[in-house]
Amino acid sequence: MTNEEQLHWLALRLVPGLGPRKGLQLLERLRTPQAVFRQSRSELESYGIPGSVASSIASGCTFEDAVDQQQRMLDCAATLIPLTSSIYPSLLKNIYDPPLVLFARGRTELLQSLMLAVVGTRRPTDYGVVAADRLSLDLAQAGLTIVSGMARGIDTAAHNGALKAGGNTVAVFGSGVDHVYPAENRKLAGVLAEKGLLLSEFPMGCPGHPQNFPVRNRIVSGMSVGVLVVEGAQYSGSAITARLALDQDREVFAVPGNITNKMSWGPNLLIKQGAKLVQEWNDVLVELKPEDRRRLLAQADKVLADQGIPTQPELPLGPAGEACRTVLAALRVDAGRQLDDLVESLEGCSSSEIIAALFELEMIGLVRQLPGKNFIKVWAEQTVA
Repeated sequence: MTNEEQLHWLALRLVPGLGPRKGLQLLERLRTPQAVFRQSRSELESYGIPGSVASSIASGCTFEDAVDQQQRMLDCAATLIPLTSSIYPSLLKNIYDPPLVLFARGRTELLQSLMLAVVGTRRPTDYGVVAADRLSLDLAQAGLTIVSGMARGIDTAAHNGALKAGGNTVAVFGSGVDHVYPAENRKLAGVLAEKGLLLSEFPMGCPGHPQNFPVRNRIVSGMSVGVLVVEGAQYSGSAITARLALDQDREVFAVPGNITNKMSWGPNLLIKQGAKLVQEWNDVLVELKPEDRRRLLAQADKVLADQGIPTQPELPLGPAGEACRTVLAALRVDAGRQLDDLVESLEGCSSSEIIAALFELEMIGLVRQLPGKNFIKVWAEQTVA
């Protein structure tokens, strides 16, 4: 993208009163910001743009601010990612109101990775912090990029858990990417700018206004395959993110909590309403779409191969050892197999050996049972001794 193209995208983003939906409608009709700014007020009004907004576009009054934005981006090594960019997240592009541009600092290649949002209250219990940290660590090790909002509490624990694993994490701001909020997370933001990614739809220098945070939540859920809620009140920001995820046809997961603690009301209610209960990381992976599980499996095999580690798990010795190998070879990561089908097809094993093998494989985390006595292979990050 040339400087001139970037300037036009910034100027379009800064037009007062032009929201993502109207901006998207203009781009669908005119294709480029340059073409938008070539239109007269009357032409813009004929496209359904309000008069005051059409006047702002036709006058080009936002170009001076756009030049200032370019300099601010240069000062903090930020990147502009327009809606038409090849690295703009494909899932986010397909929501109802995708941002016209994203401001980014850090590893922009993470926008093409498989992402999972981990969200929750700013006032967590010790249990909530430990759960968010551990689950984010395990899920990051499994190859998922952890997305959160870098707020204090659960968000911070999620980012830290992913970083501990040496994994990937993205923080979506409710302010400009050069304006860290809360201030206590400046050190974390510095680490993320180097090892992860800071992302926002808000212009450089924009403070964290309260109304920005519900707006940014649609990005947190929109770019993710699912949302995991760890503690939060019934009407909290994490509950808003979960509702947005449902509207965007994303998976919703929740960690159950103590029924006497009000911070458990949000996730417990989500579970009652059909969210997937999460006790450990495999509870998330098994619910992903088959193509997403295959993508993670291929990614893990590549990492292990690069490190010279065998990609096949080392199964335990024991009475069901040989049967374990036979049963595991017959299962798939992208589709379950029914118990009766396994008994009929595995002629070298008795039904009791197959059942014992499935039990042992479930205990060590290589197989998971689905409803209806269906079994599916679940990739485990670590080989089993």
